[in-house]
Amino acid sequence: MSIRVILVDDHPVVRAGLRSVIDAPDHIAVVGEAGSGEEALEAVAELAPDVVMCDLRLGEGIDGIEVTKRLNALPQKPAVLILTTFDNDSEIVAALNAGASGYLLKDINPEDISTAIEKASRGETYLPPEISSKVIAAMRNPGPKLTRRERDVVKLLATGASNAQIAQELFVTEATVKSHLVNVFTKLGVDSRSRAIRVAEDQGLV
Repeated sequence: MSIRVILVDDHPVVRAGLRSVIDAPDHIAVVGEAGSGEEALEAVAELAPDVVMCDLRLGEGIDGIEVTKRLNALPQKPAVLILTTFDNDSEIVAALNAGASGYLLKDINPEDISTAIEKASRGETYLPPEISSKVIAAMRNPGPKLTRRERDVVKLLATGASNAQIAQELFVTEATVKSHLVNVFTKLGVDSRSRAIRVAEDQGLV
């Protein structure tokens, strides 16, 4: 019986390439595709796959970590493999904490993708050596420490507050808020407000 896989990536060309690789073995079959996190949830509800291979960043809407969380909460949950170009320690840890069965980089060998899918379908975890080393390092050196004021800024970010609103709430200048945001982005290894909120929440920093 074939292992049923759904591909989730916001780039059709990437999905096409992955389909050709994943469909090659007789015992693995791509049964559906999705171009966003929301489409992924709908596809899983309709097709009941064994494994979901999901990109980390999916453009507008929910990202791969949120998709993983929601799928992991289902009564009949599929295994989720994150396949991405991003290897930030914080995002790897956040994905695994969300319930991912593996974290793969897009330069992975095709045969290793099959191995990852096979292991995930059996309830096992697959991490390439370079990712495993990052996870071990992150465990030995727990996540970044945000200052009390940086935590305050992220908490207000999560409410949708603008820089001006944060400055008013904290009785500081907008320049100070921007400085705090630069520090937060650097510590968390992110490049956007939404990612800062997500990673900070996943790591229990706020």
